[in-house]
Amino acid sequence: MPQSTSTRNDNWLLSRLDFIWSTYFSDVPQTNPTFIRFGRYSRFRLGSIRLNRKSGKTYITITGMFKNPQIPTAVVDNTIAHELVHYTHGFSSKRERLHKYPHAGGIVNQEMKERGMVKLYDAYRAWVKNYRAKLSRYVR
Repeated sequence: MPQSTSTRNDNWLLSRLDFIWSTYFSDVPQTNPTFIRFGRYSRFRLGSIRLNRKSGKTYITITGMFKNPQIPTAVVDNTIAHELVHYTHGFSSKRERLHKYPHAGGIVNQEMKERGMVKLYDAYRAWVKNYRAKLSRYVR
């Protein structure tokens, strides 16, 4: 049975975050409260993570485009995992910062590979290749 759009809500995202954290990041303690939600529809920024220094809470925002059940779950999971790598490396979390820049030298992809997320990354790469082809027809 196809998944309805209403199934993909903030609670669904939280369940994906919990699954990814427990499956791939079980060695990374949650050092501060971490929340996830869908944000506005964005074609280019698929996810972001930020730390509210005043409250000490981390917020992960995922593009509203991913509410569409036609977007593979693995692509959404890859985006969440990408943001969790930033958290793990001390960006937008209270953890010690491990690198000067969040994407320096391909560290995000390297970390995902080391944590056994090659299938998620491969699914994302396949999806983004088709997505870019569709976008190029509209963006010129």
